[in-house]
Amino acid sequence: MQLTLILGIIVAIVAVVFALQNNLPVVVAIALWRFEGSLALVLLVSVGLGALIAGLLSSPAVIRGQWTTGRLRKQVADLERQLAAQQQRNRELDAEVARISPAPANTTPVAEKPYVGLKTLIAGGDTERKAP
Repeated sequence: MQLTLILGIIVAIVAVVFALQNNLPVVVAIALWRFEGSLALVLLVSVGLGALIAGLLSSPAVIRGQWTTGRLRKQVADLERQLAAQQQRNRELDAEVARISPAPANTTPVAEKPYVGLKTLIAGGDTERKAP
């Protein structure tokens, strides 16, 4: 958006410089209407009308985008509230399960089996086994 604004300002500056350098009198005739003025005035008016028309044509899309953005932000806020409520409910249920479930008995840790590599498994041999 800022890049578009900067480019628009640059185009406007170029148009003004061009118009000021071309200040010859011209006659503009549209159907039955005739207008005589300097080339600078005609150019500046035409650039201004072009900008106005472009703004009017693009405004429905901009307004639609703002409405969509507002609606989506409201939906995100609603979903975040639902998520917070669900997380709170999950914490309550976890606490209830912890309260209801019996305390785990002291269990002896099971010794882990040593890692056997893929090469050993494929070869079908055991490195610890000795030949008789």
